[in-house]
Amino acid sequence: MTRRRNLLPLTLIHTSAALLAVTALTHTLWTGLEERGVALAFGLLVAIGELSRWNGNSTAGLGAAGALSYALLGTDAGHPTHHGVFQVVTVVVAAALVGCVPHIARGQSGTPDHLARRILTVGFAAVCFQPLYNQGVFGHWGGPAYALLLLALLALTALCDAVLAAALAHSRTRWPFGPLLRDELRGMLGIGSAVCATGAVMALAVAVVGLWALPVFSVPLLLTQLSFRRYAAVRTTYRQTITSLARSTEIAGYTPAGHARRVAALCQAVGRDMGLSEPDLTVLEYAALMHDIGQLSLVDPVPAGATAVLPVAEQRRIALLGGAVVRQTGVSPQVAAVVERQADPCREQPVSARIVRAVNAYEEKTRAGGPGGPLQALEELRLGTAGDYAPEVVEALARVLSRGCLTLPSAG
Repeated sequence: MTRRRNLLPLTLIHTSAALLAVTALTHTLWTGLEERGVALAFGLLVAIGELSRWNGNSTAGLGAAGALSYALLGTDAGHPTHHGVFQVVTVVVAAALVGCVPHIARGQSGTPDHLARRILTVGFAAVCFQPLYNQGVFGHWGGPAYALLLLALLALTALCDAVLAAALAHSRTRWPFGPLLRDELRGMLGIGSAVCATGAVMALAVAVVGLWALPVFSVPLLLTQLSFRRYAAVRTTYRQTITSLARSTEIAGYTPAGHARRVAALCQAVGRDMGLSEPDLTVLEYAALMHDIGQLSLVDPVPAGATAVLPVAEQRRIALLGGAVVRQTGVSPQVAAVVERQADPCREQPVSARIVRAVNAYEEKTRAGGPGGPLQALEELRLGTAGDYAPEVVEALARVLSRGCLTLPSAG
């Protein structure tokens, strides 16, 4: 029953998008296209934007800006347009499907969610603008007031898209909706704001000079999108470097194979359940991956790398040495601080260090507990909430484990 309830928003969003797309296509086929040249130009822009995505899950900034500007287009070089909501949705759906073909052929996930979001957000913007414009409601608006109106509509559309994205992620992952929505809204401060601004400027420019404005204003956004692609590639390389450093304890025989990856995956799930922001989750992941690196200072490895059984003074010494190693690698000082403080008294630790400490202890106790390991380990953590482990972290861990939605890396 719980699983069915979690999938309800996903099904509802996909069904709504499909119904809107089918209705729009049917209506457009019945009535025909208005201003075919304009429709073709914006359709081509959306298709190029979709093709420029470097993976199936990334934001197509150029495609989103083109789709939104078409939804908010009132005039073309001073001549009123007559396309309505259904034609806007039809053009965007057809262009997005063409642009998504390479991503679908490569088997990249996320395309259905991406298309559903694009259809519903563009439909929302068109419904807010096109009927009122065609009725002459905006006829007395001009100059700065009209531009501000477009920006306001784009802001509402961006909020709608953020809610849809958070709802889809919540349905698929069962992570808390509030933190997911907060991260989506924060993400809009980057390329999202550029997309909204470009969409508004495109609509205004086409209204004055015609379709020649499309390539002029598309190039800067395309360059911005390529810059984000390079930034994402740098972050991927950075994470791979940290993962390789974390494996040094496994290669040296200090920790079991896959231990750091399992702790990092479970730490992230617990952090999401507790509502940590995306930057904090990144620090938490890196600290969890490198939390055992201080064991390289030991002459003799601890059996199975279980530092939780060591005296508190020894745990703190290992943690401080680990933090010193992390600082020398050039990783963020925030990561080093979490590694250093994972053995401090619970009440003095930051939230990330509390999470790493509890999850690491759970993983070690589970590995040593045999068939009843998970339940027994969780019970031991609950008994230790008086001083060793934070109660809120242990309960978040219990919720994550009860949902059973986390796939941990294998030990092999």
